[in-house]
Amino acid sequence: MAVTGRRGTTRGRQARAGALAAVGALLALAACGSPTATPAPTVTNRAEVAADKQAVPAPEVPPTWPLTGVPGAPDPRPAIAVKIENTSAARPQSGLENADVVWETVVEFEVSRFVAVYHSQAPEEIGPIRSVRPMDPLIVAPLHGLLAYSGGQAGILDLVAQSGVQEVSHDGGAPGMYRVRGRSAPHNVYGSLSTWWGIAEPGRTAPGEQFAFARSADRAAAVTAGTPAATLDFRLSGQAHPVWSWDAASGTWLRSEGSQPATAASGARLSAVNVVSITAPHPPTSYGAQGGAAVPTYELVGSGDAVVATGGRTVAARWQKDAQDQPMRLFLPDGSDATLAPGNTWVELVPAGSGTLTVS
Repeated sequence: MAVTGRRGTTRGRQARAGALAAVGALLALAACGSPTATPAPTVTNRAEVAADKQAVPAPEVPPTWPLTGVPGAPDPRPAIAVKIENTSAARPQSGLENADVVWETVVEFEVSRFVAVYHSQAPEEIGPIRSVRPMDPLIVAPLHGLLAYSGGQAGILDLVAQSGVQEVSHDGGAPGMYRVRGRSAPHNVYGSLSTWWGIAEPGRTAPGEQFAFARSADRAAAVTAGTPAATLDFRLSGQAHPVWSWDAASGTWLRSEGSQPATAASGARLSAVNVVSITAPHPPTSYGAQGGAAVPTYELVGSGDAVVATGGRTVAARWQKDAQDQPMRLFLPDGSDATLAPGNTWVELVPAGSGTLTVS
């Protein structure tokens, strides 16, 4: 019985060992006969994009008139600046309503005179025309055009000659100047722009832009960054008191001489899309006037305070002029251009220390 039991146990062990060996052999055979599967590669399909080798077209900017920023094809003719009187005996003047830019300056005896600049419009008659003053070359030299005047002192005429403009002088016998009836001398010298354009020297062409203009009135600096204003009350001197009132109906500032509405000889109210106040030193010069009075000038090469009025709003600015023949530029406090609205501009030159501007 005992012998039988040992033999059964041995045989069972042998059977289990054989079975395990058979399984191992099968596993080994499977490992050798079946290679490990390789994962399929990932394929990314890329879109075929043709490279655009053409340059990006520049945006089309419509041309504008350089002194007004108004859209249009500018005439290649030069600008003509005209010295116009502004005493009570001279009013109403002819052609002021058509000027692109008008500069108002204080001369001797505290009266004001205008430097009216024409390029985009050509009124038939302009006047009364008066003599030049020392500040005129500083104003007109950047235009590189013509300056029409009646006469002037020898030393001041030298300044004009050195400014590089073409002189058109009544005293010098220039064509296109004449005296009109109905006004007494010296308030009766008038002139013709068309005649002066006809005698422009070769090389006298359209002026460059003098001020920076926005593309539209709603983008002008005073409109976007300024504060509302209804009246610009200037005291340039004891005799010069221009007042500008905002007129929303016309979208312009309307000019008055003190309390009296200012009109042109045509009956048109004098108005401006932009009014620019420039504060600058106003010293006397060595040139004398009647009774020993000194002829003043303005120091316009440098920089100073300015106020820009457009669209019934005003904004503080700085003016800068680097040289006599360089245009005056206007800047906001952040250094960006104090842009004007397209249209005409009047510049009021306020004597530093004595002249004032009250905005209300």
